Amino acid sequence: MPDAHPAAALDRAWTVLRGGGVVAYPSETVWGLAVLPDHPAAVERLYAVKGRAADRPVQVSCQDARAALELARPAAALTALSALWPGPLTLVTPARPGTPPTVAPGGLVGLRVPSHPLALALLRRSGGRLLTTSCNRSGQPPALTAAQARGMGLADFVLTGPEDAANGMPVAGQASTVVQLPEGMVLRAGPLDAAVAALLAGLRAGG
Repeated sequence: MPDAHPAAALDRAWTVLRGGGVVAYPSETVWGLAVLPDHPAAVERLYAVKGRAADRPVQVSCQDARAALELARPAAALTALSALWPGPLTLVTPARPGTPPTVAPGGLVGLRVPSHPLALALLRRSGGRLLTTSCNRSGQPPALTAAQARGMGLADFVLTGPEDAANGMPVAGQASTVVQLPEGMVLRAGPLDAAVAALLAGLRAGG
């Protein structure tokens, strides 16, 4: 069986990211676009190719919960909901002091830990964190296959594994559940709505 995380492709993706480029990659929800968070020109380019307004922040995808929680102010709800990572959940929460504004505009940071193995391999190869958004122009449907990601022409490199090269396997197609903390408000419905509601109800009952 071929390696699910081809080193050459990951090395190429890392080279593109270091050069300020945009990489398209699969997640368990929809295809995404990624840049390095500490490369200001790359962040500007991500907004430009996406056609996204500067006042609409993108999320920080992280290799694990620890890397995500290091960017956030400690909170009981955040700790509880982080148990659902890795998975299709984005938590918008107050950032720790000193977090760069490119990562936490307005003092808030959107955190996600994907479960797709190739997305996680890319994050590990790239230092643990990437600024990410869905692979589409703002207002348009996101890419669900490698072929769609390539066809949009938004990325300098499209990262695929053997399953994508073989048959263009689609991802799930439903974007992540997005929750605003500390309020516990669901900003966007998604696959983990019921699990989020159960955890928040348990917190409230115990508090």
